[in-house]
Amino acid sequence: MKILVFGSTGMIGQRIATELRNRGHAVTGVSRRGGTAEGDIKGDIHDAASLAAGHDAVVTAIAPPRDGTEPEGPFLEANKALIEGLRTAGVRRLIVVGGAGSLQVAPGQDLVDTPGFPEIYKKEALAGRALLHLYRGIDDLDWTFVSPAAEIAPGERTGKFRVGGDTLLSDDQGRSFISAEDYAVAVADELEKNANIRKRISVAY
Repeated sequence: MKILVFGSTGMIGQRIATELRNRGHAVTGVSRRGGTAEGDIKGDIHDAASLAAGHDAVVTAIAPPRDGTEPEGPFLEANKALIEGLRTAGVRRLIVVGGAGSLQVAPGQDLVDTPGFPEIYKKEALAGRALLHLYRGIDDLDWTFVSPAAEIAPGERTGKFRVGGDTLLSDDQGRSFISAEDYAVAVADELEKNANIRKRISVAY
């Protein structure tokens, strides 16, 4: 497939682009400063209409800002521009790199709403939840929203992890973790199998 990856120089986006390239897909990485891999370009999510044209799928790995931006601010508007851009380009398949804050830890309670949720990540998590709500209202694109575990960091690519839905996944010790490498595997698997169209999935060990 020909796949466009927004945010391809970030911690997660870079690993997604690498995983897809290693599987033989033609990847165009997009970032504001440009990347180092062959095929990477400078660009912006607002230019999706022109950048996505001719691609089979798009991945957006652009995270919400942590600078106090309100959930309904520029981040959400940028994703609305992405949606309109994909419609114009005629590209239906979209993978959205989401957050864990909107995952449920109890009936009716999201992780971001728990008393111990770190304040430094709260604005980012609320923006991520608003983003999920935005995509759940889109029925003319084949989107999949992929939430990681509560912790995601560079690590080992094992290819072994669990795939869930709206509930936070934790191991026997109560830890919710996924390496960025295995998260990228999950994204690539979904792009190849199209098993969760217009759904949110979560991945963790």
